[in-house]
Amino acid sequence: MKSGRQTTLGARAAVSGIGVHSGQPASLTFHPAEANTGVVFIRTDERGRQQREVRAQARYVTATALATVLGDDNGPCVSTIEHIMAALCGLGVDNVLVEIDGPETPIMDGSAAAFVAAIDQAGVVTLAAPRRFTKVLKPIRVEKGDAFGELTPCDRGFQIDVTIDFPHDLIGRQSIALNVEPTAFRREVARARTFGFMKDVSKLWAAGYARGSSLENSLVLADDRLLNPEGLRFADEFVRHKALDAIGDLALAGAPLLGAYKSFKGGHRLNHAILSALMADPTAWTVVEAKEVRAPRRGHADLAAGVPAAAYRADLS
Repeated sequence: MKSGRQTTLGARAAVSGIGVHSGQPASLTFHPAEANTGVVFIRTDERGRQQREVRAQARYVTATALATVLGDDNGPCVSTIEHIMAALCGLGVDNVLVEIDGPETPIMDGSAAAFVAAIDQAGVVTLAAPRRFTKVLKPIRVEKGDAFGELTPCDRGFQIDVTIDFPHDLIGRQSIALNVEPTAFRREVARARTFGFMKDVSKLWAAGYARGSSLENSLVLADDRLLNPEGLRFADEFVRHKALDAIGDLALAGAPLLGAYKSFKGGHRLNHAILSALMADPTAWTVVEAKEVRAPRRGHADLAAGVPAAAYRADLS
């Protein structure tokens, strides 16, 4: 197992923008946290007074239709948390308090780049406690029509293999596979933006969604072309973003996964379903501690700062 000790941030870091669905402004601050805290979202009001908090774990997911939403018996607490969770997981941050003053996280440019930049600003520091992992012990599979998600044992870390298939000439069938560790995460998926289809906009607006949408923060596809004048960041940016979402959704396992995830035509709902199926079977997983302990160190993300603060998320699967 890699990274023998738990980590947190070396300082606070903040981002702000608007929520993709609510269109409401929100400010979000990452705070360092003690070992064994995990990731905790803290809702505050406009004066910074704490209202609610919820742990970033699968059992607190209340909705997955258009984004991943955390909540409790009192209802939703914070929405669209997947890109934040992906950045924390991808860069190996175990413990952090995420303070936010609105119901939905800022979507920034539609990728995880702004959150990686914030983590880079704060720095990642090593704690004394050994890192814990959620280890997959046996295969777990969920099928929904021709879509499926599957978790299998893997002692080499957290691996993903994602395939999408859209009936659009600019997407079609795309696949990506990678071992989720900081270098690969930053290079392969962190900058991949969310995407949506122009034909769906009116329906989404009528249902109260995508009110923060903009070409500045989402890839938008018409029937025969991409509407974004700057084009794609990757030729297969669509599947890379789906991989980003999968990393974020599966980071709700409560501890870094030791396992391999494979999905076909997946999305937030399927990602959550497979993680819920894993957690529901006590013979399918266990918590283990890292055997390899290294000296404390400090690391930084390698994405540059200066990511746009506007927000939108249009990947609505």
